[in-house]
Amino acid sequence: MSRNLKIVVTGPFSAGKSQFIKAISEIDVVSTEKKLTHREKGSKRQTTVAMDYGRATIGDDTLHLHGTPGQARFDFMWDILMKEMHGFVVVVDSCAEDSFGEVRELIEIFTAERKVPYLIAANKQDLDCAVPPDKLRRLIKVQSDVLIMPCTASRKTSVRQVLSQVAGAVPY
Repeated sequence: MSRNLKIVVTGPFSAGKSQFIKAISEIDVVSTEKKLTHREKGSKRQTTVAMDYGRATIGDDTLHLHGTPGQARFDFMWDILMKEMHGFVVVVDSCAEDSFGEVRELIEIFTAERKVPYLIAANKQDLDCAVPPDKLRRLIKVQSDVLIMPCTASRKTSVRQVLSQVAGAVPY
């Protein structure tokens, strides 16, 4: 039986959410990226201000991927995007330890009123700077029942593995 599933892709600023969706989307990604007005040296040039939207087929399921903005000033979009979601993925930049505290907060926000499957995608596991998933669990302070999957958001096969796991956890 085929299903249409709404999967929200969230995470801190610059974690790789847009790249995650772009890597697997079968359609041109609808993006609301705008040029950053103030940019730290070496940081990205654009940021998502409303959402990213992509679509992917995993098995018989069609996943409608909704990427959230990572900056707190756009958090009003989170409630909008969470409506009727079937599951979510928290993308974490495994090299950005200063963002790990935000991950715990996002999980609390996204699970406060909704009981849906979710997991953490530990992005940039292909880099030497990456904190391994077991250490990431301790630093983020999540329970052992929360799955943390190694991921490289620019690789379609890696993103597919993460989405397969989330889609598989959504009850029929």
